[in-house]
Amino acid sequence: MVGLTSPAPGVSLPRPDGAPTPVAEGSDMHLIIVDDHPLFRDALSSAVRLAFPAAEVEEADGIESACAALSRGRSIDLTLLDLTMQGVNGFDGLIAIRTRFPRIPVLVVSGLDDPRIVREALAHGAAGFVPKAAGKPVLIRAITDVLNGAVFVPEGASGPAEIPGRKPGKAPIAERIAELTPQQVRVLLMIRQGKLNKQIAHELGVGDSTVKAHVSEILRKLGVISRTQIVIETANLDYDHILGGLPSS
Repeated sequence: MVGLTSPAPGVSLPRPDGAPTPVAEGSDMHLIIVDDHPLFRDALSSAVRLAFPAAEVEEADGIESACAALSRGRSIDLTLLDLTMQGVNGFDGLIAIRTRFPRIPVLVVSGLDDPRIVREALAHGAAGFVPKAAGKPVLIRAITDVLNGAVFVPEGASGPAEIPGRKPGKAPIAERIAELTPQQVRVLLMIRQGKLNKQIAHELGVGDSTVKAHVSEILRKLGVISRTQIVIETANLDYDHILGGLPSS
């Protein structure tokens, strides 16, 4: 948990989306913490408020409540996101937030600190990654660096990701998913959950024909020919696949 262990070093890299207005410690900012563990949300919130007394901190216990908060039109500067929450598969939560709110940087704060997972999270749009075992100085540095337009990377996580099953010569799945519209991403995530077109149509409040059109576009943009291949191609979004079949922690 943040603050209970010694700080681990990290590095900061320029962000390709440009730097926002520099943020100094103690300045006014608005953050949202997304984690389904109340004790950790409380610890993280306390650490943020201690370092940034003027900060406004919101909390959400899942992706749906986080998206609802982000949709209210209030100016949120940063999302602190846990990857492993109930009902969330792999990087689906990160992708959902990044697709719907691309202008709001996401700093992942996770117990999954394997370098391969860190690199893949960054590939899917995270602006930084802080292991939950890191100390408060690392967290505060990461928040400051990300809000100043940098990408914060834990030490030992730099370099290209090597994910089992990635086909040479084919664009990484993160790049292909980035071509999808927000609605197509929602359909993609439901396909990954094994839902049928009728179920997807009901949840989205659209007709079956609309879902079929979305599925056709997803197939085209991902370069596959079936729903089964969609699941296979997006297997790299799942931690056990990234870790080569090892159980996630």
